[in-house]
Parts: sequence; C-alpha cells; structure tokens
Amino acid sequence: MKKKGIDITAAGSGNVGAMNTYEVSKSKLTGFIVFAVDFLKGLLSVLILKWIYPNEFIFPSIAILFAVLSHCFNPWINFKGGRGLATAAGGTIILFPYLLFSWIMIWIISYLYKKDILLSNILATPLSLFIILGKPELAFKYVFPQPKSIEAMILFSIAGLVIIFIKHIEPLKEIIQTYQSKGLTK
Repeated sequence: MKKKGIDITAAGSGNVGAMNTYEVSKSKLTGFIVFAVDFLKGLLSVLILKWIYPNEFIFPSIAILFAVLSHCFNPWINFKGGRGLATAAGGTIILFPYLLFSWIMIWIISYLYKKDILLSNILATPLSLFIILGKPELAFKYVFPQPKSIEAMILFSIAGLVIIFIKHIEPLKEIIQTYQSKGLTK
C-alpha cells in the first residue's frame, strides 16, 4: 500500500486485514496476498507447535489464540490490527477443522441470504460456537490432536471466537444503526 501512498490504518475501516486492504486498494491481488499472509500466520503457528509437541492440544491452541490476538491487537501499530478471521482460519484448519467448517457453512448461508460480508462474519462467529456447544461430543472427534477434555475444546473455542467477535463490535453497531435509519427495526 505504500507504493500507492495509502496508509491502510487511516483508510477504510483502519484495519490492516485482507478485507480492508482489498476495499481500500481496489485490488483483488493485494487483498489476496494479505489474506494469504494472515492465513499463513495462523497455519504456521499451529504447525510449528504441533511439530514440537505432536500429541498436545494445549500448545498449538495457545499458539493460534496468541496469533489471532496479536493480529487483532498488534502492539507495533498501537494495538490496532485486523479482525482475525484469516489468521484464525489458518490455524483452525489444522487444529479444529469442524469449527472452521461450521463457521464457513453459517457464513455461506448468511451471505447468500443477506449479501453482506460483515454481517455474515458477525453471525457465523457466535453461531458456530453454538453448534460446538450443541454437539460437543461430535465436535470433539474433529480436534487434532485430541484435547484432554471436551471442556478444554470448548474453552479454546470460546476464547478464539470472543477475540474475533470483539473486533466485530464496531461493525455490528454500524449495521444496527443502518437498519435503524432505514426503519427496519424499532
């Protein structure tokens, strides 16, 4: 973005993630590159810890949580960052594909219905947690490596999804204001 003279933290939503990069640059390639780098951050954090601790759930799960946390609240840019979705997807695809699959399915259904990326992100985040909570025994089968307990899996899911949801609070407020201004809610 420096080539174009655009400060990504001062344009659009101010986030440094893939979506804002794409919207500000109007370049699918630039948006995809940022998505790929963010995805790789999550993927590599989990793969490295799984390589060091192949049979432990706790270390790769802490790695992905901190990768998402540091992406969302980056200390080098005054605790600003992205919304964490690409980074979370990168680690979750290896560690807990059931959670990622649930999130993606909810996102697709929501997007097909409303055609709103942010709203789909916001809906998929808590609803995927409800799917995990509704059938924890099923979800537990798709965590690699297996945690010591279902509770550990649930705590990991809650922690990651809360971090992501926190970064979506402002867009949620904007969506609510938009609906209210159109008279769609009371």
